[in-house]
Amino acid sequence: MKVLKFGGTSVGSAQRMKDVAKLITGERNIVVLSAMSGTTNSLVEISDYLYKKNPDGANEVINKLAQKYYGHIEELYSTDEYKQKAKELIKHHFDHIRTFTKDLFTLFEEKVVLAQGELISTGMMNLYLNECGVNSVLIPALDYMRTDKNAEPDPVYIKEKLIKLLDEHKDADLFITQGYICRNAYGEIDNLQRGGSDYSASLIGAAIGAEEIQIWTDIDGMHNNDPRVVEKTSPVRHLHFEEAAELAYFGAKILHPTCILPAKLNNIPVRLLNTMQPEAPGTMISNMTEKGKIKAVAAKDNITSIKIKSGRMLLATGFLRKVFEIFENYQTPIDMVTTSEVGVSVTIDNRKHLDEIVDDLKKYGTVSVDENMVIVCVVGDLEWDNVGFEARIVQALKDVPVRMISYGGSNYNVSLLVKASDKTRALQALSDHLFNNKA
Repeated sequence: MKVLKFGGTSVGSAQRMKDVAKLITGERNIVVLSAMSGTTNSLVEISDYLYKKNPDGANEVINKLAQKYYGHIEELYSTDEYKQKAKELIKHHFDHIRTFTKDLFTLFEEKVVLAQGELISTGMMNLYLNECGVNSVLIPALDYMRTDKNAEPDPVYIKEKLIKLLDEHKDADLFITQGYICRNAYGEIDNLQRGGSDYSASLIGAAIGAEEIQIWTDIDGMHNNDPRVVEKTSPVRHLHFEEAAELAYFGAKILHPTCILPAKLNNIPVRLLNTMQPEAPGTMISNMTEKGKIKAVAAKDNITSIKIKSGRMLLATGFLRKVFEIFENYQTPIDMVTTSEVGVSVTIDNRKHLDEIVDDLKKYGTVSVDENMVIVCVVGDLEWDNVGFEARIVQALKDVPVRMISYGGSNYNVSLLVKASDKTRALQALSDHLFNNKA
């Protein structure tokens, strides 16, 4: 059994729902759907009005969104029977949303409102499949997907409840379920946050021991560079889980870095596919490494670098601990670290407490700050004994000023810090030198 996840753009219209239906029928798999594109934004807007105690504003957005769905119904279904069923489904969910315009609105109610998008899209798809004669079954994520008291997924609970639900429908041809939404340890409607529906698919795949997890989007897999700013990029056909996580963390938007961890731990391959080009091979992510290959480049924007220089650092035990404790105190993660005998440089992507951090660091040395920086990440099989790989990367950037270089923390990544104004030049130079055979 496979797990197939489709994002909001893949089910963003009646026609696209029909296209997805063709892709998912024929095998007994579990299909995870996001809300239709644009829906979550509208639900966030509704919630914003309700927080501001403006029910009229909320109702206006609710009515507009409901009418949009009634339009989808006319296009999606061909029989009066299923059009009526779909209208009842839409009315049920929007009537539920309207109940929140009358009472106190808190974060708990907001999460209930946000969950309606996935509940609607899966309900509509299941009805369409039934109309087409497919014996599909809707298995509610709220009946098996749960987080614990630390807001982390509860894999034992998920597996037990999901297997039970599947066993109750042994004659089903197909299972449809929601991504993103879950219940928390107290039984309240919540969401998985990081990675959303991709995370749901990975958790479901791990729970059932899936043959494969497929993430369907509107992009032909991960590219070897950012196609928005670099010429002549191409899809990467195979990535190790570590390579994919590095790329995702450092800017490749197609995948959230944490969402594939359950798949990695359970050795389940993840395939990234394109709904608009279903025949394309996409990108396969697994625990297999292609030896001696540089795979891709990504960039992470809005980086700030901080250098702490101190003559007292030489051979001083505890210096780094004191420095890192300052960042921990302000809940500010560090991306890159480089050290020397007289100083340490770090990068952060959250400037919220920058002034306080700099003020505290001044107790230990001279502090300088560089803003508007970008981390450029080169990913591949970068084991230290692969002679010459680092030299090729540095040679590609011979005309670009590099503020920091970090290598050795991972066998799959070399990170370089450059000015934001040099980002495009750096990415293009790396592509030309590493992938396009331009010396």
